[in-house]
Amino acid sequence: MERIFIGASHTESGHPDKQWLNLPYANRHGLITGATGTGKTVSLQILAEGFSAAGVPVFAADVKGDLAGLSQAGESKDFLLKRAEKIGFDDYGFEAFPVIFWDLFGKQGHPVRTTISDMGPLMLSRLMGLTEAQEGALNIAFKIADEEGLLLLDLKDLKALLKDLAARGKELTTEYGNVDKRTIGAIQRRLIVIEEQGGEEFFGEPALDIRDLMRTTRDGRGYINILAADTLMQSPQLYATFLLWLLSELFEELPEVGDPDKPKLVFFFDEAHLLFEDAPKGLVDKIKQVVKLIRSKGVGVYFVTQNPLDVPDGVLAQLGNRIQHALRAYTPREQKAVKAAASTFRQNPEFDTEEAITQLGVGEALVSTLMKKGVPSMVQRTLIRPPSSRMGPISEEERARVIHNSPVYGLYEEPEDRISAWEKLKKRAEEKARAEEEARAERERQKEEARKARAARSSSRRMSTTERFVKSMVGSIGTQIGRAVIRGILGSILRR
Repeated sequence: MERIFIGASHTESGHPDKQWLNLPYANRHGLITGATGTGKTVSLQILAEGFSAAGVPVFAADVKGDLAGLSQAGESKDFLLKRAEKIGFDDYGFEAFPVIFWDLFGKQGHPVRTTISDMGPLMLSRLMGLTEAQEGALNIAFKIADEEGLLLLDLKDLKALLKDLAARGKELTTEYGNVDKRTIGAIQRRLIVIEEQGGEEFFGEPALDIRDLMRTTRDGRGYINILAADTLMQSPQLYATFLLWLLSELFEELPEVGDPDKPKLVFFFDEAHLLFEDAPKGLVDKIKQVVKLIRSKGVGVYFVTQNPLDVPDGVLAQLGNRIQHALRAYTPREQKAVKAAASTFRQNPEFDTEEAITQLGVGEALVSTLMKKGVPSMVQRTLIRPPSSRMGPISEEERARVIHNSPVYGLYEEPEDRISAWEKLKKRAEEKARAEEEARAERERQKEEARKARAARSSSRRMSTTERFVKSMVGSIGTQIGRAVIRGILGSILRR
């Protein structure tokens, strides 16, 4: 059975009792918890090294910049050598691991992009913090985009679609329900916030190919994918939504593999509490579903957070491999967290687990991993092994060299801009405006022709003042002559 060396605990005999993470059960997820400064990052680092050496690709978010040291060989230091000797780590050495750097903003790694369509209305709603009514309007927008063949690739596509929906609200109401302009306006305002957080760089093409996160080297080591998250953490909702989207994409794209000899990919979710904070029930249910089912795709998910209470019970129950660093127990909530953490371990009669959690030193942890048939091991107080790679950040020059030597260099650097919803809706609006202008011109032409026709008919019926005077005079004269003639004839008859 392949396994990863985690560290060792001391027994009464004086011989170190080594603790291992068994690879066949590594896809049954895990949890690394502990207060700030107790050694969580080093635990993550040594697990990443172990997975990489075993040929398992890794994805991890680097919140403080410390994980970048995985790309460089460690340096020999007395405290590291003493720790290795103390725990019986006889073949301890220093080496660099294959790393690919990623960055949503494209500054400290290869750009990471996805499309609006791939993100979907549920996660976009979470990202923007939409209300139920606003989420409903966004779902209508996506449905109309599908029906009308409108590709939603970037933010300008979505903004153009929302603008079009606001203009067509009345005609859409019968089929889709009320599409209120104020609701659309609220979504548009939230999009501005996303733009300001850097979402404009994240949404677009070329979109990340999940297979690029699952690369191995020619000598069989797994690449460690490190997401630069120090800037991203300033937008915690974007950070959490991106990682949840990535998990969902892995779940959707990867085939079922059952229980493999080792994971296809291991995913570390640092600052995991951000995933669950203020999340609606529907989203938490989705997370539970993904975590529960993704293990059958060969993906192990490891949550890293300060407090085990940060993770909902339904998710916590699925995390079989545990590394618990020290917790403080000063406040009632902290005391509750200690009790909760202690209760999740298979108890060791040699010590009080709850008490031990508060007494652990830096680089020391309570460890319990899954053994044969998925049974958790008895919890052991363990000194975590020292990492073989560098502890801490790297220089800009070192990062640049790693990026330029990356197997994905050149695949994502240049953005693409295909014909999508923005272009089509712009063309539709221009055609509509042109048609309206032509219709207006035609109406004006018809009005002018009608005016001329009316003028012509009126002209034929009207006579000038002179014509009326002459006609009147002629009529008057004719009448006087006629009367004179009649009088003459009558007078001639009477005289006879």
